[in-house]
Amino acid sequence: MALRIRITGLVQGVGFRPNVWRLAHEGGIGGTVRNDSSGVLIEAWGSDAVLATFQQQLGSDIPPLARIDSIHVEVLETDCPHADFRIIASESGEIHTGIVPDAAMCPACRADIFAPTNRRYRYPFTNCTHCGPRLSIVRGIPYDRANTSMAAFKLCPDCQQEYTDPADRRFHAQPNACPACGPHIWLENRAGQGIDPTSGERDCIDTASRLLREGNILALMGLGGVHLVCDASNETAVAELRRRKRRYQKPLALMARDLDAIRHYCDVNETEAKLLQSKHAPIVLLAKKPLPSPPLVRGGSEDGLTSCSSPDKGAKRRVEAAGRLGGVSSLTSLGFMLPYTPLHALLLESWQTPLVMTSANLSEEPQCITVEETRQRMQGIADYLLLHNRPIVNRVDDSVTRVLAGKPRTLRRARGYAPEPLNLPEGFGNAPPLLAMGGELKNTFGLLRDGQVVLSQHLGDLKDARTWREYEHTLRLYQQLFAHQPRMIVVDKHPGYRSTQLGQQWAREQDLPLIEVQHHHAHVAACMAENGWPLNGGKVLGIVLDGLGYGEDGSIWGGEFLLADYQGYQRLAHFKPVAMPGGTQAILQPWRNTWAHLQQLGWQEVSAVFPDLELISFLQAQPLKTLESMLERGLNSPMSSSCGRLFDAVAAALGCSRAAISYEGQAAIELEAATPAGLLKLVPPYPFALERNASGLWEIDPAPMWYELLKDMQAGYPSAAISAHFHQGLIHVLAELAGKLCAARPEIQAIALSGGVFQNTLLFSGLLARLEGQGIRVLTHSTIPTNDGGIALGQAAIGAARQMQAYYAA
Repeated sequence: MALRIRITGLVQGVGFRPNVWRLAHEGGIGGTVRNDSSGVLIEAWGSDAVLATFQQQLGSDIPPLARIDSIHVEVLETDCPHADFRIIASESGEIHTGIVPDAAMCPACRADIFAPTNRRYRYPFTNCTHCGPRLSIVRGIPYDRANTSMAAFKLCPDCQQEYTDPADRRFHAQPNACPACGPHIWLENRAGQGIDPTSGERDCIDTASRLLREGNILALMGLGGVHLVCDASNETAVAELRRRKRRYQKPLALMARDLDAIRHYCDVNETEAKLLQSKHAPIVLLAKKPLPSPPLVRGGSEDGLTSCSSPDKGAKRRVEAAGRLGGVSSLTSLGFMLPYTPLHALLLESWQTPLVMTSANLSEEPQCITVEETRQRMQGIADYLLLHNRPIVNRVDDSVTRVLAGKPRTLRRARGYAPEPLNLPEGFGNAPPLLAMGGELKNTFGLLRDGQVVLSQHLGDLKDARTWREYEHTLRLYQQLFAHQPRMIVVDKHPGYRSTQLGQQWAREQDLPLIEVQHHHAHVAACMAENGWPLNGGKVLGIVLDGLGYGEDGSIWGGEFLLADYQGYQRLAHFKPVAMPGGTQAILQPWRNTWAHLQQLGWQEVSAVFPDLELISFLQAQPLKTLESMLERGLNSPMSSSCGRLFDAVAAALGCSRAAISYEGQAAIELEAATPAGLLKLVPPYPFALERNASGLWEIDPAPMWYELLKDMQAGYPSAAISAHFHQGLIHVLAELAGKLCAARPEIQAIALSGGVFQNTLLFSGLLARLEGQGIRVLTHSTIPTNDGGIALGQAAIGAARQMQAYYAA
């Protein structure tokens, strides 16, 4: 009997062919296996029983980096050309296969670099078919060495033997190399002069480690870009890094040698540990070790909270040490990752404390990826540069995740995850190829093809000129890598987004249909698609909370309840619109949002009732006459239903980054950090009003909440307690309104939660628990970000649904 077996998915560059070869040899099967543009093609000859077992093994016994999407089998009527089983040369053609994400160093390669007798001892570019660079070095498909940045490095006889031996784990490992034939690393100072190891130092990695201990800042060329590195426990070095990088307050990522080192500073549960040690090796946001504190109980004080005991001093010192890491002590979590390349592992070998490992750039710019770019842009920032000559073809940032409600949640999808294709749900198999341009902030874009969406790695905020150039470059690169020719282009409805403007331009130039998608509808569709909601699966209630999105009425939306499917949506409810005095300035200066809310209450009355509040004094010192005039004349003061701006308003009222923020979401992040999760269970919710507006839509009005908040501030209640009241009130009103809408709309089959505000752990966990407690099915994000990093998936699903609807209607 003979079979032709076609396997699609992530099956190239992951050791799939040698695994097939091994299974065939064990079963006494003759035939061939090869890569082609669709995946892996197998032709096999053997008995019926042997081939049946072989088919079962192909689906169950797969390499660690592989992902099978489909297995198609057909019977062959030809004789076997040879008795043995062989791996034969790749074939090219129309591309239907995928590129595997970069993968963290595997245990076997780690053992190699730390074994003194191994020929790869301390070699920082050690890899195999189970780990190492993929997206960061690839230039084209099929994924063969000639199509990567390793093409220039000719294999030595030993590496060639490994590369051609199907029984070796480095068989066809395209980046395979050793010290004799592969890339090399060097250390230099700001002037470009090489730095040689001193006595007792084994190599330039040891030298770099010493320089870090001395308080220097290092630019380290890694896998998908360059990091700036310093000793995270050296407050002077961290402060200097922040000053040079112009990242004064935003948290910095940390890398520790192993889990034990991380556990010195943070609590790590089993799910978090697996995530840290996974092939993705993302940054994981972890809770700092809690400072033992007096329990908060109902007491006789006016705020109802009473202290009962004193904290342990030793524990306090440990927590204070954790708080100082990276130079931010006010936040309750730290972002840790483990070494994911041999270079990182070697550098951290002797470190008990973590290193800061942040992108080599000025704040909000894309990180450096080339030697010359690093030398130029890191002048005046890095003291020393640890560089190498394996070109980074594609810039790939570190991914960021956290565990919420027992599941990993991706906040930034990049290294380790992108560009792994996302399968669209049932009904999208015949969707036409299209290009989804993404949003403006936290941009990713998506290529839809073969019922899948290839979502790009995180690119960033397109307002930055360097990021914009990177966006254009990466768009063209992906289209070339995947030979993607879209039949339509999908953009955000916001006319000012640069991604929208480029999509409009390309649609005109290529004479392609253009579909504009409302921002929050894209959020809902992304959540639906991620959760496998079928094309004809019915309607959901989307609750989308974020900073801003362009609404159908031309105003700014951001606190939305949408009755939605993939084809369309209906707005059912929203937060009561409030002005944003100064437009973008209201995002950068949170106090403006506080004043706008109080102005809507009646500023004169509020300032008369609460004249002694420090908040009122602060606001009275601002240029309120100018703002009042802007509001009266409708100048640069758009109305917004944004929940994100409500968080900014409350945060500023309580003193969190009131005057100005230095990074997106800072005030709201600080507000959450100042609120112990356990406190929410001890306080009642602040009231919010639910009213129908003139259009018959429900509106959430925070006015009653503001009166209670101001009264509690005047009474001297702790900010943490006030924030807990606010969070609890918001959770209650969202759940109440969701319940009303589900009861009134029997066609609602589930609730989808999306938008950047749901990165707030207190809000997300609290609302999820209440909705599920009401027996409602809730869809949430996990593998793609709930923020704007995921909307390209929603755009793609909506564009495909509308195009197929139009086709079948015709």
